Amino acid sequence: MTKSGLILLSLGLFFTDVSGQTRVGSLLCENKVNPKGVDVTHPFFSWQLTGDRKGIRQSAYEIRVSTSPQSNSGKESVWNSGKVSSDQSVHVPYAGNPLESGKQYYWQVRIWDEKGKAAEWSPVAEWQMALLQPSDWKASWIEPGSPEDSILRTSPLLRKTFRASKKVRSATAYITSRGLYEAVINGKRVGDAYLTPGWTSYRKRLQYQQYDVTSLLTQGDNAVGVTLGVGWYAGYLAWGDSKNHFGSRIGLLFQLHIQYTDGTEELVTSDNSWKSSTGSILYSEIYHGETIDARKEKQGWTTAGYNDKDWVAVRLSADTTKSTLIATINEPIRKHEEFKPVKIFTTPAGEKVIDFGQNLVGWVKVNIKASAGDSIVLQHAEVLDKKGNFYTENLRLAKQKDVYIFRGNGVESFEPHFTFQGFRFVKISGFKGEIKPEYFTAVALYSDMPQTGSFSCSHPLINQLQHNIQWGQRGNFLDVPTDCPQRDERLGWTGDAQAFSRTAAYNFQVNNFFDKWLKDVAADQRPDGSVPFVVPNVLGNDAMGSAGWADAATIIPWNMYLAYADKRLLEQQYPSMKAWVEYMRGKSVDDLWNTGFHFGDWLFYRPDDDNDGRAALTDKYLIAQCFYAHSTQLLINAATVLGNKADADNYTNLLQRIRAAFMREYVTPSGRLVSGSQTAYVLALQFDMLPENLRDQAARRLSDNIQSYGNHLTTGFLGTPYLCHVLSRFGYTDLAYTLLLQESYPSWLYPVKMGATTIWERWNGEKPDHSFETPGMNSFNHYAYGAIGDWMYRVIVGIDTKEDAPGYKHIIIRPNPGGSLTKAEGNLATYYGNIKSSWRVENGQFLLDVDIPANTTATVYVPVKDGGDVLEGGLSVDNQKEIRVKHKGKEVMELEVASGQYHFATAGKPAVAKVQ
Repeated sequence: MTKSGLILLSLGLFFTDVSGQTRVGSLLCENKVNPKGVDVTHPFFSWQLTGDRKGIRQSAYEIRVSTSPQSNSGKESVWNSGKVSSDQSVHVPYAGNPLESGKQYYWQVRIWDEKGKAAEWSPVAEWQMALLQPSDWKASWIEPGSPEDSILRTSPLLRKTFRASKKVRSATAYITSRGLYEAVINGKRVGDAYLTPGWTSYRKRLQYQQYDVTSLLTQGDNAVGVTLGVGWYAGYLAWGDSKNHFGSRIGLLFQLHIQYTDGTEELVTSDNSWKSSTGSILYSEIYHGETIDARKEKQGWTTAGYNDKDWVAVRLSADTTKSTLIATINEPIRKHEEFKPVKIFTTPAGEKVIDFGQNLVGWVKVNIKASAGDSIVLQHAEVLDKKGNFYTENLRLAKQKDVYIFRGNGVESFEPHFTFQGFRFVKISGFKGEIKPEYFTAVALYSDMPQTGSFSCSHPLINQLQHNIQWGQRGNFLDVPTDCPQRDERLGWTGDAQAFSRTAAYNFQVNNFFDKWLKDVAADQRPDGSVPFVVPNVLGNDAMGSAGWADAATIIPWNMYLAYADKRLLEQQYPSMKAWVEYMRGKSVDDLWNTGFHFGDWLFYRPDDDNDGRAALTDKYLIAQCFYAHSTQLLINAATVLGNKADADNYTNLLQRIRAAFMREYVTPSGRLVSGSQTAYVLALQFDMLPENLRDQAARRLSDNIQSYGNHLTTGFLGTPYLCHVLSRFGYTDLAYTLLLQESYPSWLYPVKMGATTIWERWNGEKPDHSFETPGMNSFNHYAYGAIGDWMYRVIVGIDTKEDAPGYKHIIIRPNPGGSLTKAEGNLATYYGNIKSSWRVENGQFLLDVDIPANTTATVYVPVKDGGDVLEGGLSVDNQKEIRVKHKGKEVMELEVASGQYHFATAGKPAVAKVQ
């Protein structure tokens, strides 16, 4: 053999070995990359396996934790798990010695694959602990020293200078406020989060943020400056002249921990040495917008050389509470997409309006030149009226107005600080010069949840619907799951959140988002177990207990468990779940819950059909009984997962009685429901309220009802999420497709045809003649009806997970072609890696491409025609190593597959099968 041949052989062996090597990466601690402020004493670790072959599985793992990124031995080693025989690679808990407040830790993991071969150690990841005890806080709560302007409530400025006498090795700032804050050190903004500290049930839970500010400090003199706003804490919330829900005095808590290179440490804290003044922000409210007068800006006030002799001393707060402080576990609000004007035009009313082309939530940045004292006013709206004029009636009392007054020294840049707007259109007034597109940029703000899901198909209107669903989620997942982002409301309505929660978990990673919010649900839950209409609760102690709303306490924890296999979240929420079920039991007589106020099937279709009596009204107590059963079933599920057999048995007996009471009260002997609406049949079937012998006829009645309305839905907030699922379950997937593809009102595509870029609150928020529904409640960015996204993911492209292997440890791929679609593709990024299901009908063949991430398995249901064969990679599936044929049916072939990429093909276009 020649020398060159030996080299080629060696290279071939080298690359063959690499291709078979399993790699470990995508390390997460508490579901985040290198998080700051972890307050869990046994944090969860997760990682992904990758490689170039099928069937990659983990047989064992080893985790090591250290206080140094370079060393994993000696005194710097904190914990080594040793080799643990397990295939678990998600939510693996730390099990070492107690972790210390504020300390930085580094970790790595390596795994052994299915052949027992060890992989290389992963790259080093890190996390920093939060302050674990109230006693770790040495700072004092401080408030502005000057009297409050009770009308405008100008945003106060707080500052302090301090000296770092030595070379700084690291510096960590811990900051929170009563109200909202923005912090600056030496003229540079601290972090990239907005509207901090976020919105929680402030009396019981107040978040703080933790920042690495090492790069912002200098040896020598330094200065910190913090601006405050009233925000959700003391600003206007809900309706009317309602403010100061959590308190009237805003304040700051600030603690800076400096570590010097010589090993010494120093604290800089908020105390009575700070000074306060006011600046350029004259007014700022969540609903009403912000007024900034640049002439009043105190130049350089966040730098050490600023002269603050005219500032007044702060005062110490009378409320010194620190026991409610919690670290921030969810992703903060950050800036995201930017939009330039699509067009600038003059309306028939003579107003200058900018169209940004997308209904979004955030604000507009202005870069413009004007004379000192000149101003520009920006007002925000979602839609134009039928004449093409700027329309704000649906905002109710919310002004959504920003006012900028110029300093007059060249091009000036403005953007709000402590407000946000829901808008597509912006009216410009008060400006003397020409309005040019380059002066304005719309910035989207929302919680920084990683996007995990995508869906596309051959139908452009469905693709726009998917766009609208995701933008509805972006705009309304702003630290809490709000109902609308534009009018004088923007509250965390529980009913909307539960209806959309499973769709939400496809579109974005909402594990931490809902973990945080569900803790507030439990915090605001009454001692008797009743759950508020909105969380955080600003509507009062009587605004509670509605079926389908309060069930957020059971539905969302279970949906998060299915999506993320987060057993800890389920355990955390279990007392809240149980308390809600017990509340319903306490309000029931003979296991029938038919008391109290209920919203019912909110905003269901209300046609003018009095003559034939087919109104889509559903008995509210029938709905309540269905959700009573559903929450009891979910409590049973949770008890089973958590190993609580006594509760599982107890509530299983209760569930039987609840269903029996439903049959006695709401079902005739022939099996007809006393409410003949779509929602009544949907809920009865979805929640298994009927015995099996009555279910098929109930499904036929549902089908007949839909067809009697010309193949239109009539469901509201509670029936809509389950409508298409029930149809598919009982063999009516073709009818579900008909509903999805329906373009006339009421339907999902009607708003799309009307130009919507987000989901509407009402099926007919804008009528065919371009007039509007009642302005008292008509949001054009309201995500609840976007719950159809769940059916699009789980049925059209067929991506799902088994309940006994949640979090996509065992994946279900069951595509259901139908309607006029010729192709569809869904992708879902899970903790294990990306799942793909992509099908198309091409040249008489059904083609299905599937990606299954490493360390998982999948059941793939391939639609076939008349029991035909299935090929993978051009070969029959019968004799392929990584595929096991589990069942061959006339309409579908069931395959068990290992991880990897697969390309399936069948002859002919398959029939639509019944979804099990």
